[in-house]
Amino acid sequence: MHLFLQDSKNKNKMVIYYNTSSILNLQPLNLPLETAISTFLLATLSYLVILFCNLCLNLTVVLNKTLHQPMHLLLINLPINDLIGSTAFFPQIIKELLLDTRKMHYTACLAQAFCIHTYAVGAVLILSLMAYDRYVAICSPLKYQSIMTNAHIMKLITAMWVFSLILVSVIFILLLRLPRCKSLITHSYCDNPSLLGLVCADTSINNIYGLFTVAIVQLIGHASIIYTYLHILVACCKTKRSDTKSKAMQTCATHLVVFLLLECMGLFTIISYRLNNISPVLRRFIGASAIIFPSTLNPIIYGLKTKEIRGKALAFFRKRIFIF
Repeated sequence: MHLFLQDSKNKNKMVIYYNTSSILNLQPLNLPLETAISTFLLATLSYLVILFCNLCLNLTVVLNKTLHQPMHLLLINLPINDLIGSTAFFPQIIKELLLDTRKMHYTACLAQAFCIHTYAVGAVLILSLMAYDRYVAICSPLKYQSIMTNAHIMKLITAMWVFSLILVSVIFILLLRLPRCKSLITHSYCDNPSLLGLVCADTSINNIYGLFTVAIVQLIGHASIIYTYLHILVACCKTKRSDTKSKAMQTCATHLVVFLLLECMGLFTIISYRLNNISPVLRRFIGASAIIFPSTLNPIIYGLKTKEIRGKALAFFRKRIFIF
């Protein structure tokens, strides 16, 4: 399909060809054979570690009724979200390295982009809910059981996922209305900016809504962290019990490390899009890091730093595995 446009100055006709093909081209990695093999092994190992750690964390919480508490019910959403992001990313990279393929179906690209954006939005919102839970537990310990009931937690979790899916769905509804005239994906994975790069039409509405989505998610995340942590800090300063203060600060420090890690990786990814002179390899590495590092470190941090989960996980492995 093509469209004729007329230049107002030189009266020449320009032709824009719309690409109706369902196959997209991926920018070659241009890696030597030895480096490609090493990268393939590293990517496969990273994905297996992410699967193992996140599944272990979830199974530990699900299979132990003593861990069916509000904090842990919120926590299991973080591994689920990490699995969504990593599963959307790693299989495509592993396939690309293993088969040396440079093709991807447009539908698969859309599905990958949808999952990765859901992962990005969900990560911030889940950490915001976890901050709210810690705020209630530390600042209003006597009211915690009456406020953070299982029914209330399920409502919060459902609202979080529905809100995330609606925000992300609108992004791709706006994208699908635009015609494509390019087919080269230059990023490490498919996402809204890389798909908009295939469009030869006015993307102002898409850009405005994309900025609105980033702003509203970041506003919720930063506002919840700042508000809850200021109140937690005040409550810790007022308490005279050193053990309570130490436990509260340790829990909050763990949560803050995870949040800052996610924000830094996301910020680096956004900046890489704005720098035109950055190398494609570095841009792809930064984009991949935003998924790899949080998904790998989240279950390790919470598994090692949360005493109840660590103890139950070790007991599970001793009973189920080492018994043989």
